[in-house]
Amino acid sequence: MAHVGGSSKKLLTRVRRIRGQVDALETALAGDPECMAVLTQIAAVRGAVNGLMMEVLDGHLREHLARERSAGKREAEINEVTAILRSYFK
Repeated sequence: MAHVGGSSKKLLTRVRRIRGQVDALETALAGDPECMAVLTQIAAVRGAVNGLMMEVLDGHLREHLARERSAGKREAEINEVTAILRSYFK
């Protein structure tokens, strides 16, 4: 996935931010947190992961699907992406 490698610094920054959010959530849960604070933090983590997913998915679709000229390969790519999205949204 060359397109991911080209933006790996940006993606790694996102992953590190997500890790920080998850670490903060873990720290909060180890104490006596307010429910709303925990829910807010969980929502932030989910939003950050969704943003990461969209960034990688966008690059993949533009790099592989949009440029694929063969209908058979394009259909295979669509099936692969659909399977990943189904798994993601479970």
